[in-house]
Amino acid sequence: MSDAALWTALADPHRRAIVTLLLERPRPVGEIADACGLSQPSASKHLKVLREAGLVRVSQEAQRRVHALDPAPIAALDAWLEPYRRLWNRSLDALGRRLDETPADTRPPQRRTGPPCPPTSPAPT
Repeated sequence: MSDAALWTALADPHRRAIVTLLLERPRPVGEIADACGLSQPSASKHLKVLREAGLVRVSQEAQRRVHALDPAPIAALDAWLEPYRRLWNRSLDALGRRLDETPADTRPPQRRTGPPCPPTSPAPT
């Protein structure tokens, strides 16, 4: 598995949806295709890319090939992202401290959090 293959595999939204689906449990290709709204040939092509990237492994159960997520590449990706996560958390912590130090009367007004305004109707003619 190369890093480029992993990133390429995860770049496609259909493949990310398949990975998310396989988090729940292993599944046959037909079930994956139905759940993701893909044709079976299309789902098979996406699964091949995920297998070649090392993200998915296949086992034979009677007449079915069952696809399961391999957690090792995800763990490697998580480890790679950890320094960036720490950087982001430090930045958010600094922002929180800065906001805590800012007097309330100098803060910008709060945005409205209620439901969005209803669409306006065209003026009668």
